[in-house]
Amino acid sequence: MTLTLTVSDEVRALAPGFTHLAVEAHGLVNGPSDANSSALLDDATRRLTERLGSLAPHEDPHMAAWRAAYTAFGTKPSRNRNSAEALAKRALSDAGLPRINLLVDLYNAISVAHLIPVGGEDLDRITGGMRLVRATGEEPFVTVAGGEDVVEHPDAGEVVWCDDEGVTCRRWNWRQGVRTRLTEESVSAVFLLESMAPMTIGELEAAGAELAESLEKLSPGARITVRSPE
Repeated sequence: MTLTLTVSDEVRALAPGFTHLAVEAHGLVNGPSDANSSALLDDATRRLTERLGSLAPHEDPHMAAWRAAYTAFGTKPSRNRNSAEALAKRALSDAGLPRINLLVDLYNAISVAHLIPVGGEDLDRITGGMRLVRATGEEPFVTVAGGEDVVEHPDAGEVVWCDDEGVTCRRWNWRQGVRTRLTEESVSAVFLLESMAPMTIGELEAAGAELAESLEKLSPGARITVRSPE
């Protein structure tokens, strides 16, 4: 059964230039990061460097549009960076990109190469459909503090992705919850690629197609569906 993804009218009004594309995959193979996934991340950093030239990540027009959206719902984008900007900043630092696991490395590489927020959720841990909404402030969000799971709550009016159990990602795509993240045991996933104008639909679709191709190489025989941008 295909996962239902909806964007609330409030979010649409907040950011009319927002579009997202979903890649749904079943029968995936995951595992520890390896030489191939590391090479994908290194190549993504090279592509990012070529794209930016002398610009800092936040000066890219797409990142500037995300900063404006974050400001619109009341957060400080220089303190709470969208996931693509945060990854790009990390990629260009001495620390470089983290190696997490095969699936996370793969979608992080797409995010950095295309400078677009990309998230991955374990479909077997999603309850009901997923919705992008402005939070009431009462929704539970499971994160980690001091090595243990703790429950936090988003700010009222904050843009969040959630399912029937609670928030799966805070501040649009700033921080993912632990409940639905991809682990080495994950076999089914939905990957969300999120864009703002001036990124074109064609650029968004190109990123989605590259992600699907990489997933097929990693997991031959997996059932992969690229859904039209919404």
